Amino acid sequence: MTRILVVFLAYLIGSIPFGYLIVKGIVGADVRQTGSGGTGATNVSRRAGKVAGVITLVLDALKGSAAVFIVKTMTGNDWLIAVAAIAVLVGHVFPVWLGFRGGKGVATGAGVFFILAPAALVCAAFVFIATVVLTRYVSLGSMVAVATVPLFVWTQNGPHPVLLTALLAALLIVFAHRGNIGRLAHGTESQFR
Repeated sequence: MTRILVVFLAYLIGSIPFGYLIVKGIVGADVRQTGSGGTGATNVSRRAGKVAGVITLVLDALKGSAAVFIVKTMTGNDWLIAVAAIAVLVGHVFPVWLGFRGGKGVATGAGVFFILAPAALVCAAFVFIATVVLTRYVSLGSMVAVATVPLFVWTQNGPHPVLLTALLAALLIVFAHRGNIGRLAHGTESQFR
């Protein structure tokens, strides 16, 4: 029963819709009606300014780190930590408070891997920056970077629970970007300016 509660707690932490709340508070609008329709930092920046976007980025990352840190401290069970890591991401992408329509999971995923595999996260950050500089697409940079996290975890001999978390997180985040993939394919995706 305790394990179920721990995972549910991680999901609820992930479900806190910081981007939605920030935009609602600043401009009184639903951030999901902007850009790609997510609650993440890029959409918040478009709707409420760069400072609001940075605050969203930090808070979304912190909730990912907090959920994993809490479970790690409470249990120390690597597999339960892995399940909680996925639960916090699922909470962000499918928040119960917003009709299961949330963000893409990139910042929350960064927070998760800041605790689980910081070296892999740093390597993926370089991939993200290089991709965005070359293409000007944040969504493409996010997907390419997240897809490399399992590779970096594997090359650094990360434990099996972390590798499985990286694989599942990559699949979830790429799935959350399915709209972006369509727009990239049709040449209608917004570029970073």
